[in-house]
Amino acid sequence: MGAMGEGIEEVGAVVSGGLAAREIDRLGRGDAAAHGHEGEGAGGACANCGTVRVGSYCHSCGQTGHLHRNLHALIHDIAHGVFHFEGRIWHTLPLLAFRPGELTRRYVQGQRVRFVSPMALFLFSVFLMFAVVSNLPLWSSGKHATAGGALGLNQAETQIADELKEEREKLSELEEARAEAVQEGGKVASIDTKLAKTRKDIAQLEMAQKALSVGSVPKIDLDLDSSDGKNWLERKVEHASKNPELMLYKMKSSGYKYSWALIPISLPFIWLLFAFRRDVGFYDHAVFATYSLSFMSLFVVALSIALALGVSANWVTLAAMIVPPIHMYKQLKYGYGLGRFGATWRTFALLMVVSITSSLFLMWLLYLGSGD
Repeated sequence: MGAMGEGIEEVGAVVSGGLAAREIDRLGRGDAAAHGHEGEGAGGACANCGTVRVGSYCHSCGQTGHLHRNLHALIHDIAHGVFHFEGRIWHTLPLLAFRPGELTRRYVQGQRVRFVSPMALFLFSVFLMFAVVSNLPLWSSGKHATAGGALGLNQAETQIADELKEEREKLSELEEARAEAVQEGGKVASIDTKLAKTRKDIAQLEMAQKALSVGSVPKIDLDLDSSDGKNWLERKVEHASKNPELMLYKMKSSGYKYSWALIPISLPFIWLLFAFRRDVGFYDHAVFATYSLSFMSLFVVALSIALALGVSANWVTLAAMIVPPIHMYKQLKYGYGLGRFGATWRTFALLMVVSITSSLFLMWLLYLGSGD
């Protein structure tokens, strides 16, 4: 019953995201009649604002004159809101994937009706991403994910213990061989080299063993006058360790609630990349950032589906490392009309910005997820 409830929740999230995105896209175009059939002729009063129409649509607010009040119309509107975006999604997605710079430039220059607005696409992609990613083992709130994670840690600890035992036996053999070589007056340089390497391997394995051991969270002296003798970080860690499933659920909920914050966080950094360009402003940067984040969200969805279909994790990791920088480069180069050098160094700078903002956002989610 719990799994069914979660599934219904995720489907509801996608439907809500599609409808909300459709509404934002409609308002952004200033078209209250986002979709409709051929309506009544001129002369009738608009049901929305009362203006006398001069055609099938109100020239004042844009609402159609032919309105339906039946269940079929409601289902039709939901289907278009979730799956069609009135056809604009199919004009937008190919350009977003393969020509992001052209999409950004055309939208900024005024071609708005043909494409889904950046904010509408971002909203839908974020809802879709969290609906898909929440079904992966990492985000699963079921017992199987917890058991699987514990099993993975146990296997890693066992493997490290076995390797550590072998290295220590090897160290003993090398020490005996060196002692015999010294007694016989032989050369020990090669043995000393092997001894140094073996001791280094043992030290690394012992460090890994400590990192995997339970309860090895380092204590940081950040005591803020707590009455129980524990600092705020220790209390957060203790609270999260008591109920990790609740923490993951809170992180997921906070993730799609506050994902919009990535846009204003990114804008100052993007502005710094074009501080001496007077022909672009914050609006241009906002369109760039929103379309870029939309693509990354949809790309995560594609990678998640690929993993679910059995594609090798190595290939998925390779795609995750190669595709985003190329996409950023193309969007920067053609969206802002840059040369190769200008687009290249800005791409590297943007990658550093992404790593910083993503880390800060993840830390914020961890803080919210570990809250009381």
